[in-house]
Amino acid sequence: MRKGNNPNKDKVLYDARFVHQVIIPVYIPNQQDYFKDAFKIFKKCIQSVLETISLEYTFITIINNGSCAEVENYLLVLKSEKKIQELINTSNIGKLNAIYKGVVGHNFDIITIADADTMFLPGWQYETIQIFNSFPKVGTVGIVPQFNMYANFCTNVIFDNFFNKKMRFLKVAEPKEMQLFYQSIGWDMKEDHYYLQYILGIEKSDVKACIGSSHFVATYRKEVLSEIEKYIPAKMGSDSERLLDVAAQNKDLWKLTTFKNYAYHMGNVYEDWMDEVKFHQTKKKLEYKRLQLTQPSKLAFLIKNKFFKTILRIKLINDFFFRYKGLSKNVLKQYNKTYY
Repeated sequence: MRKGNNPNKDKVLYDARFVHQVIIPVYIPNQQDYFKDAFKIFKKCIQSVLETISLEYTFITIINNGSCAEVENYLLVLKSEKKIQELINTSNIGKLNAIYKGVVGHNFDIITIADADTMFLPGWQYETIQIFNSFPKVGTVGIVPQFNMYANFCTNVIFDNFFNKKMRFLKVAEPKEMQLFYQSIGWDMKEDHYYLQYILGIEKSDVKACIGSSHFVATYRKEVLSEIEKYIPAKMGSDSERLLDVAAQNKDLWKLTTFKNYAYHMGNVYEDWMDEVKFHQTKKKLEYKRLQLTQPSKLAFLIKNKFFKTILRIKLINDFFFRYKGLSKNVLKQYNKTYY
């Protein structure tokens, strides 16, 4: 028998305060071997988020993807203290499946998805929104510049800007930070490596961005994630994260990254320098401009991402493109592969 009306009936869910959602899945099954420092690194990740975002603007979702009791208890405290808005506890269902649980059921304008070993730096949120507002065709914005990002599902960006003089190879803004990223993934990169010299970028007014984006930390327009898979049969790898990489291109939207570095990849070993980084909230006003996006035509998609990609893979044309966009002959000699 039912008596009376449910008090939640017909109540509006949307809270206009929150425009930006941050989703972080975490899997720390123990604190041994590979995961020895993982909990400490994850705490630094959470600290960096809480101390660099606009608290009134941002909704934080943490997905506990089958972590040990110590991690679960820590997250329960964060939730009880209202430092995070949402905590989802699951068994170990895989990174992408965990992320999808955080996406569905919400309607935020932009969504940041980050690995649990990400250290956010001051200004990252403001700079991310600046790129969205400055380049209306952007669907994904990263905050860690990396070499060769333009070759990762970005042929539509290159096609749209092929004759745009504002898209060209630029001097890397912060080579030491880029070098630090590659060291974090185990590369022994020297200071004079050509990766650290030039990067394909684009300018508009006073805003610069790099072409392309990685997926360990990136922000997406909600439209980019509107057609997500219901289930990914892989915990990690197996090309599962390709779905995030290609999502913007599937909507004929661009992938860009902030020109300067606004996050560190900490990896699984805690290092002394991590304690020296200082965090603070931005004092700049955050204002995301909503756009009405159109459905891309199938013909345009094929021309940009199939036919044009095939053309770019021809070495003669690829070399011409690099030279046309300002890459020096000396550096061009190092580019012996194309990956579009």
